Amino acid sequence: MTQAAPPIRAFVFDAYGTLFDVASPVAACAEALGEPAAALARLWRDKQLQYTWLRTLQGRYADFAQVTADALDFALDTLGIHDAALRQRLLDAYRTPSAYPDAPATLAALHGRGFRLAILSNGTPEWLDTAVRASGLGASLDAVLSADTVGVYKPHPEVYRQAERALGLPAAAIGFVSSNGWDAYSASAYGLQVVWCNRGGQAAERLPAAPPYQVSSLDALLDLPKPPARVQT
Repeated sequence: MTQAAPPIRAFVFDAYGTLFDVASPVAACAEALGEPAAALARLWRDKQLQYTWLRTLQGRYADFAQVTADALDFALDTLGIHDAALRQRLLDAYRTPSAYPDAPATLAALHGRGFRLAILSNGTPEWLDTAVRASGLGASLDAVLSADTVGVYKPHPEVYRQAERALGLPAAAIGFVSSNGWDAYSASAYGLQVVWCNRGGQAAERLPAAPPYQVSSLDALLDLPKPPARVQT
């Protein structure tokens, strides 16, 4: 027996990699970095995510600013880059990453259609506030939610549960948007109606609960089909 999924009444967005370009801090320092810039961007991001997962599993939480700095130090050491001033420039740039070009217009359009909108991110409240203000996204948002509140990182269920609490809606009525495949699959397993914004054409994850929607850019959210039928359990 199937049961129609309820209509999406709010959209909750991952921040880094979905609304904000995580490669932009390195791009801002590319001239100073030279040839290692691309490798640094990849390694920094990979290690940043690994540290969030490992700290959550170990029960040794440190906020996203610390994790990001630790990941950068690992990446710089690995690539043999020893420049304290450049390190600080990179960290400062991460506080105001560039918004993807499709983010401001899409959020504004969804807000204009009456959807409630929020961010749900691993970022610290202070970093998220800075990034939101710098990008001009704040006028479209009803809430900015941080993993820092619960002291664990995605994909822990307590992080996703914040969206229900903050919006006063059940998970099935919330559209969660992320460009990170692991995040999209995990949020779908939690019960959110997930839209995977697969910007890079990543292969499907080998994880349970595939997201019901997949788009290549945020503006495709404006043309989503009706919610799919959901198996009643």
